[in-house]
Amino acid sequence: MKPSEHPEFFERPPPEGRSRESSIVLTKDGRFLHEGAAIEHGGMARAFSSWIGRHPQDGRYILNNGYDWTYFTVEDTPYFVEQLVPAGKADTEPVLVLSDGSSEALRLSNLRVDKQGLVYCWVKNGDHEARFTRLAQLSLATFVLEQPGADADLNPMLELGGQRVALKPRGVPE
Repeated sequence: MKPSEHPEFFERPPPEGRSRESSIVLTKDGRFLHEGAAIEHGGMARAFSSWIGRHPQDGRYILNNGYDWTYFTVEDTPYFVEQLVPAGKADTEPVLVLSDGSSEALRLSNLRVDKQGLVYCWVKNGDHEARFTRLAQLSLATFVLEQPGADADLNPMLELGGQRVALKPRGVPE
């Protein structure tokens, strides 16, 4: 049994001489920083990505490895879509590969676009937002429909499995 499975795990004080606050930051472009310096070790960055969660009492973002936890700062989104894997069948959705190594089906109605043209979606049962990396966003191009008019750049139309969806602005509920 890991300590995190104990009902009082999140109520325990930090180790002596330490704080639950950290200087770890997940930047808006998906890089982890510690005390302002980039975490260059790919395995450590991947581990941090897999430890992301929310504190059960205050909802703040934490890194939790099952043995200890700390608060950290998320500049934009806690997860990033790193890859869009084509569907195996014509009537199924492509699969999103997330920065924590997990994957889930893409739901077109879940996609949002911000004023800079960056694409976002809701993941983890709609509990967290994820931003598409440049590579993943380029993968969406195969689903974009050509549409004439001034609004085409603002609200691109995507088609998947016969379903057509206009990307909604980020911040608009599903």
